[in-house]
Amino acid sequence: MNRSFDADAIVVGGGISGLACAWGLQKSGRKVLLLEAAGRAGGTIGTVREHGCLLESGPNSTLDTTPLIGRLLDELGIAGERIDAAPAARNRYILRQGKLLALPLSPAAFLSTPLFSTLAKLRLLREPFIGRSPENIEESVADFVRRRLGTEFLDHAINPFVAGVYAGDPEQLSVSAAFPKLHELEQAHGSLILGRLLGAGARARNPETSKQSAAMFAFRDGMQTLTDAIARRLEHIELGTEVIGVEPAQDSHGGGHCGGHLVRTGGANGHREFHARVVLLSLPAYAAANLAAPFAPRAAAALEAILYPPVAVAVSAYRRGSIAHALDGFGFLVPQCEGRQILGTIFSSTLFDNRAPRELDLLTTFVGGMRQPALAQLDESEIAELVQAEHASILGAAPRAEFVKVRRWPRAIPQYTLGHFARIAQIEEAERTIPGLFFCANYRGGVSIGDCIRSADGTAARVASFLRIE
Repeated sequence: MNRSFDADAIVVGGGISGLACAWGLQKSGRKVLLLEAAGRAGGTIGTVREHGCLLESGPNSTLDTTPLIGRLLDELGIAGERIDAAPAARNRYILRQGKLLALPLSPAAFLSTPLFSTLAKLRLLREPFIGRSPENIEESVADFVRRRLGTEFLDHAINPFVAGVYAGDPEQLSVSAAFPKLHELEQAHGSLILGRLLGAGARARNPETSKQSAAMFAFRDGMQTLTDAIARRLEHIELGTEVIGVEPAQDSHGGGHCGGHLVRTGGANGHREFHARVVLLSLPAYAAANLAAPFAPRAAAALEAILYPPVAVAVSAYRRGSIAHALDGFGFLVPQCEGRQILGTIFSSTLFDNRAPRELDLLTTFVGGMRQPALAQLDESEIAELVQAEHASILGAAPRAEFVKVRRWPRAIPQYTLGHFARIAQIEEAERTIPGLFFCANYRGGVSIGDCIRSADGTAARVASFLRIE
């Protein structure tokens, strides 16, 4: 007797990756059930309003790097909710010797900036003559930058940039995994500078937009607009439903036909069991590891090895006029060599309208990461104190903010450390050997919202193809 299926595919996890995968499969005409343990979908993307201010617990914005984003917003009917960042967002600051210095935006500004010494600028003249690394050698971001650009650029440009993107350590991140386009430029052209010059034509033909030139945007009522919109459009979604077990089901015919997967759940709705042709794990790596361990131990070990440092997000509001700095930019990043207690701060009320009342300036500050994980685990009141002290020292802010709201993420952003591709290879092997098992999350394909949407689109296409031939 044929076994009945509750769904063509069950997506486990309702962050942006899982939501986008489920939406893509639903559009293809498949019955999809999304299961999320929390009481709302969205994962780290979350927006609340307090004291008249819009507070983001995770990403504050995203970059329009792929046409898939615009297509998704049109499909969801929220394109009109999109707002672009203010022109001032182009300005970004780096802390050096206690002073905020603007990143140069033109060759002339680069020649005159005090952010880098004359020796560091002259060091760039060597870059086109430095040979590419062997293709089979994996380098850390730090080793790559030291070799091609020198130590000063590593310390005062790349180190803070890595902290801003990954809350990570360039000594541990793999350049080919974390920043693949840098690695590809060197491999294709033997030089980053020549690659930027010679690759202009190819970039113009590519429908994808580089993160350096992509427009930054958010939504009028916050980033949760996106995840809420997808969740509303899904026909089968269950919140407050924790998946406690996944098991590849046995084929009752004993032949080559896949028996699908059993998914066991707990939560407010009690213990239940679902059966689907496909199960797609769209969870953080450590959570996916727990579910995969009984039937894919090597993949589970690889997933468990992916690091997630703790990060605290502190949103603070100051009375307008109580900060000496003009706040005329995206924000600032802090190099590790400065010895500070924060990774950086976004000037949230400068970036987008509707973030704070006119009488307030809103700042979003990040603490911890791979650099100082213990700081992100302090009490919320202690984090608020250190953030205000850093604002006073760096920005000339008043000693006390009107309010500070802290959100701690014990495991925040996956780290694409050395050996990451070998770990992903174990996950790919599990997908090949266990029919109907798929993985999609931000430890694979990039950590930004745009990366997750692109990765989800590709995963949904692979799942749809499997279902057609299964």
